[in-house]
Amino acid sequence: MVTTMSQSAFDPFGEPVPAVDTSIARERASTWLKTAGTSVFWVLVVGIVSAVVGDNIGYWLGRRYGQTALPRYARWVLGHPERLETMKAFVARRGPLAVFVARFVPGVRFTAGPLAGALGLRFSSFLLANVAGAVLYVPVVVGAGLAVGYGFGAYVERMRYVVGEVERTVLLLVLVGILALVALRIAQAVRRRKTP
Repeated sequence: MVTTMSQSAFDPFGEPVPAVDTSIARERASTWLKTAGTSVFWVLVVGIVSAVVGDNIGYWLGRRYGQTALPRYARWVLGHPERLETMKAFVARRGPLAVFVARFVPGVRFTAGPLAGALGLRFSSFLLANVAGAVLYVPVVVGAGLAVGYGFGAYVERMRYVVGEVERTVLLLVLVGILALVALRIAQAVRRRKTP
């Protein structure tokens, strides 16, 4: 349960793909719950609190450091600094919904808090969406873990191997994509300097 809590709380700070590892940890916690006789209630409480606390830390880090970093690096990440204003307008209109939906999207979940803070989403709106997402997400994941633990316990180890291989492949593709984006931005900057 401690592993589940720590992985949930620090999910926003990891790479985008290892959220799959967190799901496996939750599945293991659910299997442990089945064999150790621990209450489902406490697993849900720890999971929800950990998810909310972790995203709140990300939000406040984004609020503190992201507001200066986003304008500085918007050209590198977004291509055109004007897109930053478009993102701010989107967050103003649909920020809480985006935070809620991001909870269910691996790879996006870890960016929701920091981006919401950096783009200026009000904390009360963020907190409401964050708690609502965690209250819905954690029982679904723990329930899925219980179902896997009870119904498919023999297949879990094989699935874990397959998921690990897929995770490595996706992480490699994400890394290659990021490197390609950085190379493209550098090439564009060099071309702009050469053009009088």
